Amino acid sequence: MANAVRTHQNSRNQNQTDGRILIIPCPLQGHAAPLMKLSHQITKLGTNVTFLTTDLLHARLSESERWDQGLRVISIPDGLEFQSSCKDQKLLHASLQRVMPGYMENLLKEANQSSKMDDRICGLIVDSPMAWMMEIPKKMGLKVAVFWCSTPGCLALGFKIPELLESKFIDSDGTPLQNENIQLLPSLPAMDITELLWYFPSDPNTQKSMFHIVKDIMRHMQNANWILCNWFQELSTAASNLSTNILTIGPLLANGQSTGSFCSEDSTCLSWLEKQPKCSVVYVAFGSTSRFNQQQLDELALGLELMGRPFLWVAWSGLKDGSSPAYTNEYTKRVAGRGKIVEWAPQEAVLGHPSTACFVTHCGWSSFMESLSMGVPLVCWPYFGDQLYTRTCVCDAWRVGRRLKPGEGGVVSMYEIKNKVEEVLSDGIVRENVLRLKGMARNSISKGGSSLVNLEHMLKQMKC
Repeated sequence: MANAVRTHQNSRNQNQTDGRILIIPCPLQGHAAPLMKLSHQITKLGTNVTFLTTDLLHARLSESERWDQGLRVISIPDGLEFQSSCKDQKLLHASLQRVMPGYMENLLKEANQSSKMDDRICGLIVDSPMAWMMEIPKKMGLKVAVFWCSTPGCLALGFKIPELLESKFIDSDGTPLQNENIQLLPSLPAMDITELLWYFPSDPNTQKSMFHIVKDIMRHMQNANWILCNWFQELSTAASNLSTNILTIGPLLANGQSTGSFCSEDSTCLSWLEKQPKCSVVYVAFGSTSRFNQQQLDELALGLELMGRPFLWVAWSGLKDGSSPAYTNEYTKRVAGRGKIVEWAPQEAVLGHPSTACFVTHCGWSSFMESLSMGVPLVCWPYFGDQLYTRTCVCDAWRVGRRLKPGEGGVVSMYEIKNKVEEVLSDGIVRENVLRLKGMARNSISKGGSSLVNLEHMLKQMKC
């Protein structure tokens, strides 16, 4: 076991002798980043953290990463060859379920037999897709929190699955049997059946698989001591009534510290932003999972050009279906005076920059929370899963953005992109709402704020 675990650790704070928290993320960028932010927050509160990754995730983290004092990053084998685990997430998760329990059990036993109190694990925070791992630490008498990385509405949907099955709203594989919307929380819009987390009508096997994964996650989460949610209480007060063990701890922000990005961030975009007028730049980024064909990318590129505004576009190499670039050399020459195109950007810093005016986004939950925390309105372009319902809440409940509407063939036109950007930037109600929610978000993580108090309470209870 000792030879299997790879470790990166900064010097420890010698005053911390009450054990450490073990944090286990799902090995995907959108999951690892918020949990790394949570790790930083916990160390600032005086508790050491061990961040447990797979070799796949560890290999993707930049070698130049500098971690907080008190943060230890370790990795264990994922049971697959590196190239295989990069390409097939189903294969990766099946392998993790096979090999990871043994490694984790040995890790916990060795840590808690250590003569050094600081090496001992006093509690765990497990990413929701990894909730099946909870049985081992629970049997060892450790307290476990599950981190829910999605929306309040989708958490409510997960709790509602037994009722949806019993009422024959969905069949045993999650396929909708009724064409009606679902009211999940009183403060949020009803969810359309096309917004179900697992909805994938073009591929019934994928839909079936996704439904049973969500169902399993919710079943395991029932055994957690706490469910940690990356939002603040005022965003959806009713969500806290879903279960007595829900704790809102968001928004999780890096505040300039590393989140272990899988891709090398291009910091030149920050110096470029310094040269742009205040509240003028359209920031365009779609996370690490969205994919577009060339026709759609052409419309996007032309829409950004048509706006006549400065823009920063994260056109990373995985954005396009295929290997060719998302844009041409001729295009970059045409927009060189006001367009900046990068492979990857330090997103939180970009959103927090005074020059950033709005965010054209895939509506990933972490991206939304970052944008809201910086007071930046959104233009919504979801790709799949929980992003679809996040768009509905952004536009219809919180009213901090606009939705893009596809035209013929499902393609969003250059004119639609231009028009929606102009709409969101000229809408005083959107601007007022996003600034109001920004204030609430910031207050929640300040001293005495609800999210910070909840996190402090949980850490205290874990050490009991």
